[in-house]
Amino acid sequence: QVQLVETGGGLVQAGGSLRLSCAASGRTFSNNAMGWFRQAPGKERACVAAISLNGGSRYYTDSVKGRFTISRDNAKNTVYLQMNSLKPEDTAVYYCAASNRLAYPSLSVGAYDYWGQGTQVTVSS
Repeated sequence: QVQLVETGGGLVQAGGSLRLSCAASGRTFSNNAMGWFRQAPGKERACVAAISLNGGSRYYTDSVKGRFTISRDNAKNTVYLQMNSLKPEDTAVYYCAASNRLAYPSLSVGAYDYWGQGTQVTVSS
């Protein structure tokens, strides 16, 4: 079983930056594709970014391309989401997720088996 804990959320002005971290427990972290998802009030959870087990393949949803960067440090059992040029539309609860089925990234919620509790990101106008 894998446990994920997100940190780094907060309140930031539009144009600012935040760096989210997701610390994983257990020994399967390096064997899993990882993803960052977000869910805004009244909206479905949607993928923001995903990364392969070795960090070699990274994918982003169109709305964050060029602004967000996903990375992982398997030695530290941690995945990161660097968020730059934040917009009010980025306001959401951000969740990290890990798959025990896929080594390569997927943007599908159903591909992931382990979820963190989420961290709130609020971007003011």
